Amino acid sequence: MAIQTLFGAAPDEPNLLERLKTGIQKTRAGLVDRVEDLISGKKEIDADLLEELEYTLITADIGVRTATEILDRIRQRVDRKLINDSGELKSLIREHLLEVLQATDRPLTHVSQPPAVLMVVGVNGSGKTTTIGKLTARFKSEGRSILLCAADTFRAAAIEQLEVWGQRTGTDIIRQKTGADPSAVVFDAVQAAKARKTDYIIIDTAGRLHTKENLMAELEKMKRTIAKVIPSAPHEVWLVLDATTGQNGLEQARKFTETSGVTGIVLTKLDGTAKGGVVVGIARELNLPIRYIGVGEKVEDLLPFDPEEFIQSLFEK
Repeated sequence: MAIQTLFGAAPDEPNLLERLKTGIQKTRAGLVDRVEDLISGKKEIDADLLEELEYTLITADIGVRTATEILDRIRQRVDRKLINDSGELKSLIREHLLEVLQATDRPLTHVSQPPAVLMVVGVNGSGKTTTIGKLTARFKSEGRSILLCAADTFRAAAIEQLEVWGQRTGTDIIRQKTGADPSAVVFDAVQAAKARKTDYIIIDTAGRLHTKENLMAELEKMKRTIAKVIPSAPHEVWLVLDATTGQNGLEQARKFTETSGVTGIVLTKLDGTAKGGVVVGIARELNLPIRYIGVGEKVEDLLPFDPEEFIQSLFEK
């Protein structure tokens, strides 16, 4: 699979599927292995089996709505005698989960002339700045030039953390002092990226709680500021979510989507949870594509998301 970028396709990566399988082992144990345990040795599909199946799907955090849809589809087929063997249930679940992810998948905004402006938003602790560092390393490995913008001026530690990633990846950072107006920093950074013809500018924003209205208004102001320099920008706004927060992450995502025009999700810490079904729940509820998933601490553990590969790695040992 060629990986999508804002400038077209990037080269294939070896062993992507194997890395993905390793990264989502806990989710496979919490979902697919439990489904297999349920249906093993049972030929008949009865009410008890379907009830247990529904519980398994919901506890894997794929969302009540998606779980209900799957069960309704199964019941209809059982009633119409289209399936009578529990062994077929697994492939029905697989089919439906893939459909949900494919329905929300869409191409990245194509940028014909650099810079591509990428805003990264999310609450504190979701792994936002680390994700920016990993994205920077990834884009650089694709031969792209990057400029980082430290628009999280609320916390001195946030600027310092971004500077560490800048040093690690050999990337320039546009910053001002703590407490500066984030929109002023963004304006300087976008102008600098435009003048230098930098491929990507990645903007780190303050990790704001989705309940803080003034901080949400600040995000909107930043977007207006960017558009003054590059009318079509920001080209992408990615929300970083911590997969271990499960359904709570969904509420955060909903609020951010309403206020900051999120175009995609980066789901971190997927290796640390059995509730990786939240990938499906988020895509379904918000109708947003998942762009990247984090499956470990290392720089290369931020993987591009592809619906087919994700479902394949989940269902195939």
